[in-house]
Amino acid sequence: MDIAGWQSQLRKGAAELVLLCVLARGEAYGVEILARIRGGGDLVSEGTLYPLLSRLEKSGRIAARWELPAEGGNPRKYYRLTAEGAALATAMRAAWIDFRTTITTLVEDQP
Repeated sequence: MDIAGWQSQLRKGAAELVLLCVLARGEAYGVEILARIRGGGDLVSEGTLYPLLSRLEKSGRIAARWELPAEGGNPRKYYRLTAEGAALATAMRAAWIDFRTTITTLVEDQP
């Protein structure tokens, strides 16, 4: 069995939920979002983060704005949840909790 492939599919399935929950804590730019996610584990890579951000922005679930750092340097694109994104994050979090409870019951409570 290909455990790595299975793990990859788990990460892909959780990436949107994780990203929305990170942004529910407040506005952030790409590298900052990646650092927050990696603080909890290696769920999302840079190569998957930006396409996901783009897709969520196009769908209206997140909004973005550009800002020049006060200390100079390159402009940063900051992302935040829209009302639709916040509602989706809440619904996905509830679904995740139900899913996690079911999985825990079926997998971890085995004799």
